[in-house]
Amino acid sequence: MRDFSVPALAAPLRSGGLADSVFDTAERHPDLAQLARRDPAAPGTWREVSAAEFRDEVLALARGLLAEGIRPGTRVAVMSRTRYEWTLFSYAVWAIGAQLVPVYPTASAEQLRCILSGARVAAIVVENEAHAMTVAAACDEGTGLRRIWQLDRDCVRRLGEEGTRLTDADVHRLRRTVTPQSVAAIVHTSGTTGHPRGCMITHANLAAECDTICTGWGDLLARPGERPSLLAFLPLAHVYGLMVQVACLRGGVLLGHQPDLSARQLLPALASFRPTFLFGVPYLFEKICDQARRAAEETGRRRLFDTAMAVAVRHAEAVADRTHRSGRGPDPFLRARHAVYDRLVYSRIRELLGGRVRTAISGGSPLRRELGLLYAGAGITVYDGYGLTETTGAITAQPPGRVRFGTVGRPLPGSAVHLALDGEVWVRGAVVFAGYLDDRDAPGSGLYDGWLPTGDLGHLDEDGYLVITGRKKDVIITSSGKSVAPQALEQRLQAHPLISQCVVVGDNRPYVTALITLDPESLEHWRRLRDGQGPEHPELSPQEQVRAEVWRAVDRANSSVSRAESIRAFHILPGEFSQEAGLLTPSLKLRRAAIVRAYAAEIDALYAPERREVRPSRGHRRRPAAGHAAR
Repeated sequence: MRDFSVPALAAPLRSGGLADSVFDTAERHPDLAQLARRDPAAPGTWREVSAAEFRDEVLALARGLLAEGIRPGTRVAVMSRTRYEWTLFSYAVWAIGAQLVPVYPTASAEQLRCILSGARVAAIVVENEAHAMTVAAACDEGTGLRRIWQLDRDCVRRLGEEGTRLTDADVHRLRRTVTPQSVAAIVHTSGTTGHPRGCMITHANLAAECDTICTGWGDLLARPGERPSLLAFLPLAHVYGLMVQVACLRGGVLLGHQPDLSARQLLPALASFRPTFLFGVPYLFEKICDQARRAAEETGRRRLFDTAMAVAVRHAEAVADRTHRSGRGPDPFLRARHAVYDRLVYSRIRELLGGRVRTAISGGSPLRRELGLLYAGAGITVYDGYGLTETTGAITAQPPGRVRFGTVGRPLPGSAVHLALDGEVWVRGAVVFAGYLDDRDAPGSGLYDGWLPTGDLGHLDEDGYLVITGRKKDVIITSSGKSVAPQALEQRLQAHPLISQCVVVGDNRPYVTALITLDPESLEHWRRLRDGQGPEHPELSPQEQVRAEVWRAVDRANSSVSRAESIRAFHILPGEFSQEAGLLTPSLKLRRAAIVRAYAAEIDALYAPERREVRPSRGHRRRPAAGHAAR
C-alpha cells in the first residue's frame, strides 16, 4: 500500500482566530474551571481559574501589549519554561492579531540571535535574569528588538497597569480582524540536520489539529463522569506542547502547568494534580518505567516486577490479537495472573501518574512496540502518533480503540499519507503549515501540490497503519554497500535501564558500531544493588562489569537484525550528550553530524585492528574490544 487517507471529522475554522474560543467559552460558561495554578501559599494544592477570570486576564494583558506598541502582525517571542503565563501571553498576543514566536528557554545566544533576526521579532518575554542576559548577548544592530519583559519581575501586572488607558473595545476591534489564514505562530524546527527553520503555522492549522483530536479522541481523555484534565510539562516552545495547550483551551480540558521535567519534580506534581490523561514522549514513558523498576529493586521485588511486566506484555498482545485478528484474547489463566499483578504492581505504576490516567498520547518519536504493550497491560493505553513542526504536531495517530503497537497509526481525519518510490513519507491535510519563514518570495515552498515530503522513511500496512523506519539522512551505508537504518537498533539499546543515549555509526566503514552514554541515576542504582548482592563476575573490575552488562544489551539488540546490520563494537562515553555542548536539539533529538564530529577520535578507535578485550559470558568467549570487531 502506498496511499491512505481518512475523511475529515471536524469542521474547519471558517472565521476568526484562536483567541475567540477564550471569549466564547467565558460567554457561555463563565464559571467553568479552565486552568489551574499552583497555590503559592499551599504547595501541592491547585487553585482553579474560571473561564471568565482567564478572559479578563487575557484582555488586561492584551491592552498592555497594545499600550507598548504591539500591533497586528507584530512578532512577540516567549522564552520561558512551561508555566501559566506562557499560555496567558499566547492568547493575549493572538487577541490583538500579533504573532507568537516560541523560543526554548535553553536556547544559546547564537540560536536566539538567529531567531530574533530571522523572524524580525519586535518584543520578547523572558522568564528570569539569566534569559534576559542571553537576550542581551544575542542582540545586535540587525536584531531589531524593541521591548523585553521579564516574568519574575512581575511584567504581567506592570503591563496590565499600562493598558488601563485603553478599553476592551480596542482589543475586540483588532481581534475581529484575525482570519483563519492569519499566521498564529512562527515555530522553529528542531534543527537536527542544520539551522532551525521558522514554520508559519496559521490559526486554521492549529484549530484543525486540536479540533480533530478533541472530536475524534475526546472520549478517551477521561472516564465517564470525570472532568478531563491535563498537566502540561512538555516545552511550549515545541509545536507538540503548543498544540496541547490550544487543544485544552478549545476542548474544555482543565489545564495545569509543570515547568520542571525531572522525575523529582514531575512525579509529585502529577500526584497532586491527578490528571486524567497524559501527552508525553517516549523518553518520559521509559523513565517512568525505570523509576518503577528501581523502586521494586530497592524493596527486593525485582523478580516480581519483571514477571509482572512479562505478563502485562503477553496480556496486551492477546488483547491486540483479538482486536485486529479475531483472536481469542487472553486465556483464563493469563487473565487471572494479570488481575493479581494489577493489584500488586500495575496499580503502583498508575499511582506514579496520579492514579487517574488510563489513556496517554505519545509523540516526538516512535514508541517502541514492547513499551506500548507493557503500558497497555498495566492499564494505560498509549496512543502513538507521528508528525513534524510543519504539520502542527501529529498528522497520524492510533485510532480510538484500535491501537496497533509498533506503528504510529493512521492519518488524522482530513489528512493523507503517500509513500514515494524510495519509501519517503509524504503527507497533506489541513494541518500542514503555510510555508517556511525564510522562503518569503515563494509562500508555501517546500510543498508539492499540497504534499509535504517529511524526510522520514516508512511503510503502510494492509490497514493503512504507518510504520516509521528512520530518517533518509540518517541511513548508514557501510563500505560494503549495506544500508542500515539506525533508529531500530538505537531504540532497542535505549530500552535497557542503564543506557541513556545511543548513536549508531558506520558510514563508509566496514561494519556498524555505536557510541553509548549511561544514565547516571540508573548506573548508581545498579552499582548499589550489585555491591549488596555481590558481583556476577568477581574477577572483573567495576568498569568491566558495566561493560559486560552493556554487551548483553547489545547482544539483545543485535538478535533482531542481520549480521551485516549488527553492532560489532561500542564505546561508552564519560557523559551524556547535552544541549549545552550542541549535541542535542532543545526537543532532545540527537544532532548526529555534530556528535560524529565531536567524537571522531573515539569513532576512529572503534575501527582500529590492534585492540581486543575479553567479554564475560558463558565460557568467557572472546569478543572485540570496546571498539573493535573480531575478524
